[in-house]
Amino acid sequence: MLKINPKFNNLQTEITKSIENYDTSGELLVAGKRNSIKLFSTGEITLNIKSFKKPHFLNQIIYGYIRKSKARRSFEYASILAEKQIGTPTPIAYSENKNWLGLKDSYYVCEHINNVFEFKEVVNNEDLDNRIEILRQFTRFSAYMHQEGVEFLDHSPGNTLIQNNSNGNYSFFLVDLNRMKFHDTMSFEVRMKNLSRLTPKKDMIAIMSNEYAKITGENEDLVFETMWKFTSEFQYRFFRKKRLKKKFLFWKK
Repeated sequence: MLKINPKFNNLQTEITKSIENYDTSGELLVAGKRNSIKLFSTGEITLNIKSFKKPHFLNQIIYGYIRKSKARRSFEYASILAEKQIGTPTPIAYSENKNWLGLKDSYYVCEHINNVFEFKEVVNNEDLDNRIEILRQFTRFSAYMHQEGVEFLDHSPGNTLIQNNSNGNYSFFLVDLNRMKFHDTMSFEVRMKNLSRLTPKKDMIAIMSNEYAKITGENEDLVFETMWKFTSEFQYRFFRKKRLKKKFLFWKK
């Protein structure tokens, strides 16, 4: 079953062919342990197609009959973001292959964006040009997302793409969208916790707190203290999990 954004109905044949030949064609962009991404040129635009890991027995049933697939959620959430004018690669289609048991495999198709880098570059490269300005603009982007009631549960350094518009302004695009919540309003604590996975660096948290307070009118000291509290808690859990994996799953490479 293929669901297409009506704006791209003219590409139905190319999309269908690309998905059917996914394993044997296309330009590999990401080769992950769970998911992979390939690029396919249509002559008009480049399709960015994400193939989700084939679900195990139980998840085949769950995603076939109970929950929406990750591909469908990615498409629907991207469509909501587009309506709210929150940056994300333009959603084009999703595809689900099912049998009597449930979901066999699924694909999410969006428009590929060139000349971008990940937010993790802002975290890791302290010599990055306009690093502080990028961080401030990203904070404004995140604050707007919160004002629109969007809680991006995977708001982490690898899931925001940044594009330099060459005029001192930057565009931000959320990716890996299958885990989101949408609210009428978001509490202060939920908003601060949503920013806790982005950077472990206290100086970056200070800049983000300053910019977030300017935009929202929140007390800057409270923003910083709360954001840093949730960041510290996340870092503790993250490294504790790594230590436990290393201790109890030492035979795995």
